[in-house]
Amino acid sequence: MNTIEPNDLLLFARVVEEGSFSRAGERLGLPKSTVSRRVAALEAQLGERLLLRTTRKLSLTDLGHGLLAHARQVADEAEAAAALAQHRQVEPSGRLRVSMPGDFATGVLSEVLPAFAARYPAISLEIDLSPRRVDLIGENFDLAIRMGELADDATLAARLLADLSQGLYASPAYLQRRGTPSEPEALMEHDTLQILSRHGEPKPWVLEREGQRWEGIPPARARANSPELLIRMALGGAGIAMASDHFAEPYVRSGQLMPLLVDWYPPSAPAWAVFPGRRLMPARTRVFLDALQAEFTGPACQAAHARHEGIRQDRRAGAVAA
Repeated sequence: MNTIEPNDLLLFARVVEEGSFSRAGERLGLPKSTVSRRVAALEAQLGERLLLRTTRKLSLTDLGHGLLAHARQVADEAEAAAALAQHRQVEPSGRLRVSMPGDFATGVLSEVLPAFAARYPAISLEIDLSPRRVDLIGENFDLAIRMGELADDATLAARLLADLSQGLYASPAYLQRRGTPSEPEALMEHDTLQILSRHGEPKPWVLEREGQRWEGIPPARARANSPELLIRMALGGAGIAMASDHFAEPYVRSGQLMPLLVDWYPPSAPAWAVFPGRRLMPARTRVFLDALQAEFTGPACQAAHARHEGIRQDRRAGAVAA
């Protein structure tokens, strides 16, 4: 068998992405007949069909599915190399597929995303907010934001965006009704609102203070895979939530939530940007990653962190004085 022409793999990937030969031709600036002829030649070279053609749609054969990941990598590498060769003078463009937790998008990136869309009008954002961990390569995602520890995967690369500090919070109404815990062990006598693990199992709460460590599984009033929902339940007096300080800070400032056990610290929650481990990154992915990093190192996030630390220190001082 002769060596497969990379351009034919690129054409095949674009046909699958666009769903038709004509739209792929328009995207690549080629006649439909040329695209169809080159894909047919690729099929002849491989000795099997890659696409099943009907009057309504194209569908992939088993071989087509197997070849698609390689074809997409060729297409992405070609696009990234072109952008690099032009010294990034060309405006980043194309579809950018991103997966992230819904709470993270609405609670942390609510200003970043519209600003990014306005700055890069040639990039078409496609954002998946489902809680599942998508298959970046198999589902053709450019980037995903993931919280917590990462699984070992040689096909992916990751960049740490931020370590989000966490705390314990409850509403004044709940504390008036049930009392304020003065030590971690007292949490075992309270209602708690817990994040749901990926496997549906209870996750121990861990608190640390100057070399001391407490770990336990307090009674759960509710579990959910949405930090924002747990915060809202805490606002309604349902129990004590362990949540990101970033999510809780506005409600602490307004007096709707009270930080608890402020001299004990839950482990921080790392936020990662994960992407296919290619040597060359498409320009659209690179500028989005740059925007994320600028947000977490920018003045708004730094000011929010400083405000929360001030609140913690005030609460510690009050506890000592008492």
